[in-house]
Amino acid sequence: MRTHYCGRVDTSLIDETVTVCGWAHRRRDHGGVIFVDLRDRTGLLQIVADPDESRAFAVADAVRGEFVLRVTGRVRRRPEGTVNPDLATGEVEVYAKEFEILNRSLPLPFQLDDTDMGEAVRLKYRYLDLRRDAMQRKLRLRHQVIRALRAFLEDNEFVEVETPVLTRSTPEGARDYLVPSRTQAGHFFALPQSPQLFKQILMIAGYERYFQIARCFRDEDLRADRQPEFTQLDIETSFLDETGIMSLMEAMVRKVFLELLGVELPDPFPHMSYAEAMDKFGTDRPDLRIPLQLVELKDLMGQVEFKVFAEPANSGGRVAAMRVPAGGQLTRQRIDQYTEYVKQFGAKGLAYIKVNDPGQGREGLQSPILKFLPDEVIAAVLDRTAGEAGDLIFFGADRAGVVNESLASLRVRIGADMGLTQPGWRPLWITDFPMFEYDTGLKRWQSLHHPFTGVQAQHIDRLDSDPGAALSRAYDMVLNGAEIGGGSVRIHQEAVQEKVFQVLGIELEEARQKFGFLLDALQYGAPPHGGIAFGLDRLVAMMSDSESIRDVIAFPKTQKAACLMTEAPSEVDDDQLRELHIRVRKPKTGAQ
Repeated sequence: MRTHYCGRVDTSLIDETVTVCGWAHRRRDHGGVIFVDLRDRTGLLQIVADPDESRAFAVADAVRGEFVLRVTGRVRRRPEGTVNPDLATGEVEVYAKEFEILNRSLPLPFQLDDTDMGEAVRLKYRYLDLRRDAMQRKLRLRHQVIRALRAFLEDNEFVEVETPVLTRSTPEGARDYLVPSRTQAGHFFALPQSPQLFKQILMIAGYERYFQIARCFRDEDLRADRQPEFTQLDIETSFLDETGIMSLMEAMVRKVFLELLGVELPDPFPHMSYAEAMDKFGTDRPDLRIPLQLVELKDLMGQVEFKVFAEPANSGGRVAAMRVPAGGQLTRQRIDQYTEYVKQFGAKGLAYIKVNDPGQGREGLQSPILKFLPDEVIAAVLDRTAGEAGDLIFFGADRAGVVNESLASLRVRIGADMGLTQPGWRPLWITDFPMFEYDTGLKRWQSLHHPFTGVQAQHIDRLDSDPGAALSRAYDMVLNGAEIGGGSVRIHQEAVQEKVFQVLGIELEEARQKFGFLLDALQYGAPPHGGIAFGLDRLVAMMSDSESIRDVIAFPKTQKAACLMTEAPSEVDDDQLRELHIRVRKPKTGAQ
């Protein structure tokens, strides 16, 4: 229907006749001459309709925003003074000879160049939102990222294999989405949370290097960076240890950033242990662009009279400090705001010391907690935090999890508020994770990653004697404070896998019921293998500087896991339920 795309008409086509198609992005009437900016997926092109071409002009006069058009005309140079340097087509225009309306449009519920419209409106009219230039660029970047990743893996002899979407329910941390079977009453498929078991089976089957752009599903409470269905780049290899896998994967990420953003990431990426990350930053995904760090003070606070510090110090909790350079300029109102902010993470408050003149000891400091601390403890705090004149020192004292989460979040908040977050990209690997974490509510061990993660060879004996001290062979790739990929070397020996199940409280009968096919396969020459999965949505969101992964997914769900455009999920009729042998029990409404 066309000879050229709008965004590719340039001075090389002057005096040639072209036919272009697209949407009327903007229409202007200038003293009897009508200008239409015609938009297609490649860009904008200015169309001129003159009364001298009466038929074309009459049609152009009826055009309104987002009408679908086909225009035939002569390419000519724009008059002097009307060139638009911001457009690839800004030096030319098309003098319309034929103007055809292919379809009309209702008035839009919002203007496509409106940047302040609410997300609910954007998601309800997603087909219009996706027309916007910003969304077009983001989804094209997503395509380019996938293409670059696939090219790298293919060049390194990886084979793309699709794994099932209808599978059995297995515990992997989040709730499964269940699909009832019509042919087997009372039985259910589950949508995969990841292709974990199938990709391990592919290694046992001898494929050695596998990848997949995999759709995954998790029925969990949502946040800004979570969706009930998401896409990951799933990878598994045989006969590579942690060093080999991490080296190959960071080479892939370096290539993508250089090719698509012109950014050179460090070679190699730095490594940091889980223990060091938690100690210095309170999180296993630290943003290294922010220079603030936590300092442990528990050993200093065990004997002080201040119970807020002494009790967690003596009961297995944590007492930590974070120095904010030049933080003394923060107002009391801003400090109170930070205090309220950390309460959402379970913190009871936020103690602080303003450092006016560290050389004067107690007299050079300002804080309501000074009266509870001995001089030697104050001196030690200033020494450990390297407090200088004008600084502010924040304190966290509570259970280790509360202190870590609250101070880690406060660190990011202050970094943004005070302009401390440095520009650029700071990737790193987090390694040496614990195999297990203890769930005090359930009173049992749980996998920190998943139950198929390998244990470091020197720690296998700890599975029997001290599971909490066993370190895994897991590794996470972190970029600017976000985990973009996580993986591990897997357990490839049945005896070790069964031992890990025992630590997790999964008895042999239950393990055989849920994972029998994997345990069986491990007995038939399973090679050493490991892999990683990258959150593709999150990676593209970061590369496109998007606030939410919803901006890089064509048709995302809301934070309540609903699609406003299609109004899914929806009820189904009784005949469908009857075929599936399902009776719906609706929740009670009103007073209970």
